[in-house]
Amino acid sequence: MTTEQTADAVMAALAAVADPADAVFLQRFFKTGPGEYGEGDVFIGVRVPQTRAVAKRFAGLPLPEVRALLDSPVHEYRLAGLIVLNAAFARASGIRTRDDAERQRLADFYLQAVRDGRVNNWDLVDASAEYVLGAFLLVRPRGVLDELAASPVLWERRVAVLSTFAFLKAGDASTTLELGSRLLDDPEDLMHKAVGWMLRETGKRVDRALLLGFLDEHAARMPRTMLAYATEHLDAATRAAYRAVPRRAAAAPRSRGGLG
Repeated sequence: MTTEQTADAVMAALAAVADPADAVFLQRFFKTGPGEYGEGDVFIGVRVPQTRAVAKRFAGLPLPEVRALLDSPVHEYRLAGLIVLNAAFARASGIRTRDDAERQRLADFYLQAVRDGRVNNWDLVDASAEYVLGAFLLVRPRGVLDELAASPVLWERRVAVLSTFAFLKAGDASTTLELGSRLLDDPEDLMHKAVGWMLRETGKRVDRALLLGFLDEHAARMPRTMLAYATEHLDAATRAAYRAVPRRAAAAPRSRGGLG
């Protein structure tokens, strides 16, 4: 029997495997309390492997139905929508199935979802940015990432940085390093982790010398979490040397405008 390709069917399938105890745990894990980064996010208690398994059954979900999932206040519904979107973009990027018009449509759809606040927790960003926006921009101008990196919205800035993972996997660290230097003074710990993670991947996947050059220039200003993430794969002596660099005061905040 053919699976009904609707948002309601996805929601029903996820609700069928939801666990109230997991919902309580996930609400705490993703910091949904007052004043926390995920304030107001709603969980029904579906773990990521289950969400992926459900999303796989709805590979043909039309974009309006994906949008309905992204419009939901329920976190797992939004994640399922993004996983379906990833799969659609991958199909449109295949050697035999490449469709540049569809790739454009899907990337535009994703960017609008980001700007509308639908991709609004770190796991949602990390599960989607590189696979849609990053993959789309791989051989295109990347000015939109400058705009996102300049946003006052945490999740837009994280999308900018995590999109560069696609570039790193293709051997290009230029945008990662550029955004990393711009975001040294970002106030959010989740951004320190994101930038540090991508810097670490620069050293692992592209060129260790590029990472070391960045650290030589910026280690004294890097937030400690960013520095820890960036250096955690280095040998103990090198890691300790960078982490022992005397701290410098942060530069005066720059305007968030004019980067695009």
